[in-house]
Amino acid sequence: MATRQREKSAKIAASRDKRAKAIARYVRISPSKVRVVLDVIRGKDYLEAVAVLKNISNTSAEAVLKVLESAGANAENNLGLNKADLYVAETFADAGQTLKRFQPVSKGRAHSILKRTSHITVILDVKA
Repeated sequence: MATRQREKSAKIAASRDKRAKAIARYVRISPSKVRVVLDVIRGKDYLEAVAVLKNISNTSAEAVLKVLESAGANAENNLGLNKADLYVAETFADAGQTLKRFQPVSKGRAHSILKRTSHITVILDVKA
């Protein structure tokens, strides 16, 4: 039994994605607003993407910059890669939990407010 477990874990480790990545979960920004910024940096060099995010006047750019720098640090420290050799291979923002709140209105009624959250993922790869 234990031999089979070791074989399975070795097989999973061999097929694991070797690219550097970082994920920020439950960021209090709507995924649609984050995707606008992610579309701008997808496919760019790491250093160019950092420069673009620092100069974008968008609230979601701060959260994306933090995730991008974390992915760069993961590549440098965990995989031994140079930041100058990296580019943004994949980026996506998935919907997280939605916080449901209510706004009171006249005649004892209430309108619902949906405060959306995102899971932001950035994957870096080495330039070919």
